[in-house]
Amino acid sequence: MSYYDHFSSLDAERPYSLAAPEKRQLFLALLNELGAHHRRQSEPYAKIAASLPHPVLAERLEDLPFLPVRLFKHLDLLSVPRAEVFKTLTSSGTSGQAVSRIYLARDNAAMQTKVLGSIVSSFLGKQRAPMVVIDAEDILRDRSKFNARAAGVLGFSMYGREHAYALDSDMHLKLEALEAYCDKHRENGIYSFGFTFVVWKFLVQALEKTGARLDFGPRSMLIHGGGWKKLVDESVSNEAFKDGLRERAGLRRVHNYYGMVEQTGSIYMECEHGHLHASDYSDVIVRDPVTFKPCKVGDEGVIQVLSLLPTSYPGHSLLTEDVGALVGEDDCACGRMGKYFHVHGRLKSAEVRGCSDVRQF
Repeated sequence: MSYYDHFSSLDAERPYSLAAPEKRQLFLALLNELGAHHRRQSEPYAKIAASLPHPVLAERLEDLPFLPVRLFKHLDLLSVPRAEVFKTLTSSGTSGQAVSRIYLARDNAAMQTKVLGSIVSSFLGKQRAPMVVIDAEDILRDRSKFNARAAGVLGFSMYGREHAYALDSDMHLKLEALEAYCDKHRENGIYSFGFTFVVWKFLVQALEKTGARLDFGPRSMLIHGGGWKKLVDESVSNEAFKDGLRERAGLRRVHNYYGMVEQTGSIYMECEHGHLHASDYSDVIVRDPVTFKPCKVGDEGVIQVLSLLPTSYPGHSLLTEDVGALVGEDDCACGRMGKYFHVHGRLKSAEVRGCSDVRQF
């Protein structure tokens, strides 16, 4: 069977269904195959992999070679001819920072879309709901080259209908239009999406400044991610974030997600119990920041992310600049299989990497 045949054998209707023994066996086979593909197709990756103290064919997931995620800021890493590049994604570094460039072939982009849809639909349901994008519509001006924020808006917008944008081109809240939209759709439930800092600053804080309130309704849901560092700097916790949304916008179902442009599609959604979950298409290892040995459950370390999706660039095994801890595997109270974990923040010595490209005012 080809790589795509094995990939297609996963149940897209149940993206959190693989128990640990089956998943580890499948991931080891597929990621070894994916690593061999990238060594054949990407000369820079082949040279890097050859210099790493890892076996060519790993016998454990923990032995797979990994790249530091920052490497994509400094090297062009792709495993397809440039003529086959369908779309280039960039990270959202702040002014003066280098940005990652991720090169997608058409089939790789299709895989990402399929998996993202599978994960999001498992939370939202299969029927597309009326959607509010908590951002400005002009973020999608150039669809051939996206930063992380624009790519996120476009990707998550596919799972809604009758899209309304909460902000005007100057990032001001369109309060009257939002009130009318909520009045029209709250009974059946509204799906909302936005980047974390944008949601906080331009929705929650904007409502607080004017004393206004919105009522999205009890059946509505918000999915958000990216930009947490700005909120941590302002001492805004996940709990305070959710409290603000419940108080000011009537949003009670709020799900954070963890993800990055270097592994678009392989997002880690927050469940109803506040844990981030690896799906059947992704996995996570937490490593000691000094020895790089895998940490035990509960011990804090650097997060490594694994994904079955990157075929047009070698982004299948990446060491991030985030710290966190595993909480458990296959036994979360939400019923989803797979590892679940918490992210605690950034490595203190890591370069600050913007995730939401928020305009500064």
